[in-house]
Amino acid sequence: MHWSSLTALALVAPSTALIRFGCSQLTVQRVDPLVNPGISPSPHLHQIIGGNAFNISMDPREDIGEKATCTTCQFSEDFSNYWTAVLFFRARNGSYHRVPQVPNIGFEGSNGGMTVYYMQDGLANYQQTSKVTAFKQGFRMLIGEASYRSKQQATRFRQITYTCLQDLGTRFPESMHFPTKPCPAGIMANVRFPTCWDGKNLDAPDHMSHMAYPESGTFESGGPCPASHPVRVPQLMYETIWDTSQFNEKEVWPEDGSQPFVWSMGDHTGFGSHGDYIFGWKGDSLQRAMDSACYVNCPTLKTQSVPAMNKCKYNEVLVDEPIDGWLDSIPGNPMEKMESK
Repeated sequence: MHWSSLTALALVAPSTALIRFGCSQLTVQRVDPLVNPGISPSPHLHQIIGGNAFNISMDPREDIGEKATCTTCQFSEDFSNYWTAVLFFRARNGSYHRVPQVPNIGFEGSNGGMTVYYMQDGLANYQQTSKVTAFKQGFRMLIGEASYRSKQQATRFRQITYTCLQDLGTRFPESMHFPTKPCPAGIMANVRFPTCWDGKNLDAPDHMSHMAYPESGTFESGGPCPASHPVRVPQLMYETIWDTSQFNEKEVWPEDGSQPFVWSMGDHTGFGSHGDYIFGWKGDSLQRAMDSACYVNCPTLKTQSVPAMNKCKYNEVLVDEPIDGWLDSIPGNPMEKMESK
């Protein structure tokens, strides 16, 4: 389905909540305050969006919705931080180049970043008839496993996928592995989080076990949450468009024709894709949005312009290392570490 179809449906959809918004880039560094708090540098490079209260440790006792002074997101009450790994292109000569991000349709002019969704029923159900409980201050979660390299492993997680873009409106089909052929308009990486919460823990040692998938069916089909995780929360989804089109000449791809893209943790398969989230909406703004007549946009939330999104920066350089231009290795040398095992 193309994004234009979703836009058209917005005109007829019931007045319950699905919000979609763009966020410009905040910083790209080898930092991971969720999995590796206080460690500099973290094992692999991440691209981060959201509020400028982001830091190396992200103390869960701090309310980042109050601490932050700006956000790279369209809804200016959202000071959450969202991040994923970074995509690299590996040329035939063995050198690497970071793949730039481009904005989604509707957010032209933003400095890369991602598109974020909070949904009551998922994109497959445009009716959006359910009620959900918004995340709480201090809440955080992770989906995906950076070390996974097989489809069998990755099936543990639902709907972490890729779309080979024929144009910026392409949404289907999706695959669990990297596209194997050049994609005319780039590769979209899709990350969808679980939607059932245990109702007690704001985090877990693995940053996952306080969350669960519906015990039957799917979020989109209205599948019930398991008794262990009875609280239905919004479906959080990231879309990141990586502009791989500038690396589509087959002459620079590997001689055997295999796909040349690799995540910053050294994953050539795509099965190691993952996303991190730390909640930071100000006050009860997210719950108000989920309870309101919001569809794509939301009149109950304050918005800011694209230039204002781009202006918000996290200027602290926590890890001073080259990440742009042609590099002999990916920051942190994940490929070398894998080969030495």
